[in-house]
Amino acid sequence: MATEVRIPDIGDYKDVPIVEVHVKEGDSVNADEPLVSLESDKATMEVPAPSAGIVTKLLIKLGDKVSEGHPIVLMKDGDAALPVMSSLIEQQEPAPSNGHPSTPTPTPASGPNGRDAQPDFGQVHAGPSVRRLARELDIDLTTIRGTGEKGRITRDDVKAVLGPAAAPMSAPASTGGMGIPEIPAVDFSKFGPTETRALPRIKKISGPHLHRAWLNVPLVTHQDEADITETDVYRKELDAGAKDNGYRVTLLAFLMKAAVSALKQFPEVNSSLSPEKDSLILKHYYHIGVAVDTPEGLVVPVIRDVDRKGIGDISRELGTLSKKARDGKLGSADMQGASFTISSLGGIGGTGFTPLVNAPEVAILGVVRSRMAPVWNGETFQPRMMLPLSVSYDHRVIDGALAARFTRHLAYMLEDVRRLVL
Repeated sequence: MATEVRIPDIGDYKDVPIVEVHVKEGDSVNADEPLVSLESDKATMEVPAPSAGIVTKLLIKLGDKVSEGHPIVLMKDGDAALPVMSSLIEQQEPAPSNGHPSTPTPTPASGPNGRDAQPDFGQVHAGPSVRRLARELDIDLTTIRGTGEKGRITRDDVKAVLGPAAAPMSAPASTGGMGIPEIPAVDFSKFGPTETRALPRIKKISGPHLHRAWLNVPLVTHQDEADITETDVYRKELDAGAKDNGYRVTLLAFLMKAAVSALKQFPEVNSSLSPEKDSLILKHYYHIGVAVDTPEGLVVPVIRDVDRKGIGDISRELGTLSKKARDGKLGSADMQGASFTISSLGGIGGTGFTPLVNAPEVAILGVVRSRMAPVWNGETFQPRMMLPLSVSYDHRVIDGALAARFTRHLAYMLEDVRRLVL
């Protein structure tokens, strides 16, 4: 039976933002392990698990504002009693008013009698559990740039210092945590007027994920093009009828159906590397992520079971999810579980680009605007509607020959719409 864990008595604080979520659904936690971190204007507080158990559902997300009694997670095999204030780990730490951590306090190299002292991270912007983890791993928090809210150092930031290949336990202050030198800071105001504008929340969240993917995935892009002349004629016929029913039929629905066919033909592309990097996890489902442009940045909602849906069904679902994305109403469930992603810039333009693999997926399809081009048919040049295709892939899983065959199969399916209904 699942038990709700709620925010305990936190004094007079109301609507305190959640600055870090330490667990995800399915995690096993021990008693007193932190579940979330809160930050008021005067203190950072962690809400611990009341007992050992398994997190079955998250009821909050990063950035939510909570008060006493607000439910945060469901746990099974846990104690229904709420944590009391004495068990709420609180760190009296002035919250940075300028969005940046305070200047770190220097840590003495050794304690009395020449023995090493426990590091004192002073006013480093991190919660108690993160400080404890850093001490256990012998990592100097003053050398880490936080990716959390207002520059807060998270557990993932500390773990990232170790690197994917057992990098040194602590990174030099001059590096970005992966052994890569930081770009030097520049005072641009010396050259003219400047303005500092906060990144939208979506870009703050997606930025570290993209950076991690870029650093970890050996990426190659294969390019091809498809003759979609007949397919586009058929699409326009469907679109004309769909308008009367309140939705549109775009080429994206055809791309998704073609992608499913190619993924079935080449199952390695519908896979992920195991955590040990010594085997493939082949997925027997076809959930396609679609990059959607919103005023706050790109988000990637997921259309599930594309193999079981027709062009009309996919088009309706695309319209619904795209509207939710633009209105900022996508839930976390709407953006999870993709096995392959499509990034389409067809409505904007371009001649080609290199999309980043949405790890732990191993490939992504990028498309730009189709164009009319002269194509030699053996006797004459004929005007044909050509669609550029760019498939980026993880070279640890997919080699060049497989990428070329996968992309050609995509083009083959798009060139005759009858093949999509087989």
